[in-house]
Amino acid sequence: MPFPLSSEQKQTAFWVAVWLGFLFLLVTLGPVLTPFLAAAIIGYALNPGVDRLDRLRFGRFQMPRALSVALVMLVFFAAIIALVLIVLPVLEKEIPLLKAAIPAFLAKLNDLLGPRLHEMGVKVRLDSTGIRRIVSEQMASSGDQIWSSILDSARVGGTAVLGWLAMLALIPVALFYLLLDWHPMLARIAGAVPRRWIGSTLTMAEEADTLLAQYLRGQLLVMLVMAVYYSVGLTIAGFEVALPVGILTGLLIFIPYLGFGLGLLLALMSAMLQFSDWSGLVAVAIIYGSGQIIEGFFLTPRLVGERIGLNPLAVIFALLAFGQLFGFVGVLLALPASALLMVAFRHLRRHYLGSSFYNA
Repeated sequence: MPFPLSSEQKQTAFWVAVWLGFLFLLVTLGPVLTPFLAAAIIGYALNPGVDRLDRLRFGRFQMPRALSVALVMLVFFAAIIALVLIVLPVLEKEIPLLKAAIPAFLAKLNDLLGPRLHEMGVKVRLDSTGIRRIVSEQMASSGDQIWSSILDSARVGGTAVLGWLAMLALIPVALFYLLLDWHPMLARIAGAVPRRWIGSTLTMAEEADTLLAQYLRGQLLVMLVMAVYYSVGLTIAGFEVALPVGILTGLLIFIPYLGFGLGLLLALMSAMLQFSDWSGLVAVAIIYGSGQIIEGFFLTPRLVGERIGLNPLAVIFALLAFGQLFGFVGVLLALPASALLMVAFRHLRRHYLGSSFYNA
């Protein structure tokens, strides 16, 4: 015969069910919440700057919160536009030159690999004529499939592009209102926590805030060091676009694969255009290969991992684990999420060591 539930147990079960339903709704609405989540992450990083402007006084005039938010957002998006303006001139200059340099590069590649491929029984020329012939044969043999794939991709891709544009347009709007209402919003969240848990919840939130602030400072230091490293390395190797490519690679290093990949692509294009032999490509391989080792195995574990209390092995495991579970977004958020989990684990361990289950 089941035991009757008390009034307090019924209330607890009801509110647990409500919160589980709320979490399920959030998971279901994941794609819709993406711009709001991005705005919340950016807002967390920008809010200290807004708070500092709020405290400024010019005589009797105090900076309004809305004006502080607008100024901080203006500086933030101006920095993003500046990064774009660093990349676009390089691409605009190098892409046309790259098209002209491709035939000479393919001729070198054919001279280097062609004899070895013929020895292996592969009869193909790696020049522009040979590659054009291979592509035309493939398109002739599977033209209908390629055409249908292109149409399908265009339909899906067009919808995806419109979705991305809508999301990007929504992020600044959500960011503005989140920053404007930041402290009242946090107060409302704290007010929704059951009173018996409010003390431990606020303690965990303060610890998590301290760790995330240390993470941001460590990540900024890694970005600065890598920007200097790539700029100096490419300058020593004699690259004409060393400064913009090096700065871009370093500043975008916080986005796994994208920053490194874009910088590597620009450096390879410069090497093909500027150097008549293979020395440029060898220099790029050495500089970017060493940079990945320095950043992945030394700087990030020490400057970021030690600041949030994670040892280098834990940092590497966190990157691999979150990447496996959540893909690219998981890699991007691996370290701050690990810092939050570590705070929760620390409190759970303290509760476990003080429980009768452990001490009995």
